[in-house]
Amino acid sequence: MGNLPSERVNISGPFTITGLDLCGPYLVKYKNQRKGTLNKVYICVCVCFSTKAIHLELLSDLTSDALIATLKRFTSRRGRCSKIYTDNATNFVGSNSKLKKFYRLINFPDENLANYFSSEGIVWNFIPPKSPHFGGLWEAGVKSVKHHLKRTIGNLHFTYEEFETIMIQIEGILNSRPLTPLSSDEDNFDVLTPGHFLIGRPISSIPEPFLTDINENRLCRWLKKMI
Repeated sequence: MGNLPSERVNISGPFTITGLDLCGPYLVKYKNQRKGTLNKVYICVCVCFSTKAIHLELLSDLTSDALIATLKRFTSRRGRCSKIYTDNATNFVGSNSKLKKFYRLINFPDENLANYFSSEGIVWNFIPPKSPHFGGLWEAGVKSVKHHLKRTIGNLHFTYEEFETIMIQIEGILNSRPLTPLSSDEDNFDVLTPGHFLIGRPISSIPEPFLTDINENRLCRWLKKMI
């Protein structure tokens, strides 16, 4: 902050101002669930405006109670948000009916959800109707999440725990992406990442083992999912 006196510096948490969007649904199987029965889950994508850090949460239902639980998990791990930005419900004319229902819920919150926003001091803002380009920041986050998911899960079915593990690993990869070089020295390859704002270093610093040249019958179920 240069020479500003300390009393004029207000430290802000990484996710104080956040853009929020959803992607999905994806099919998962819960533990001890009847064979052949699958459930739909959605991924809540939270993108920090200042650092472009990404936080991912799973939603098993698109209701106010599920959203409140998701926000409680998010703020307990990343700190309380003061402002959340999201798309306007009218931007989803041709979208999945479940997603339209969800966006109507946050555009016109019920008493339960409205009371939660009020008690937590969260201001929920919406971009102008029929202007999805205003949400380019979180749309880019959703695109990146889908990019990795498509190459990881393909047409396979996962248990809830497996899917959540993959999702959080993707979060770590995205929070290790380079934002800008840390030095003008051409021989210095260190870069600033969103992870630096969260834990002071890149999150995915250790590469995963290369498994594509190993026969599948030698791999456990978890390692097969990583190929």
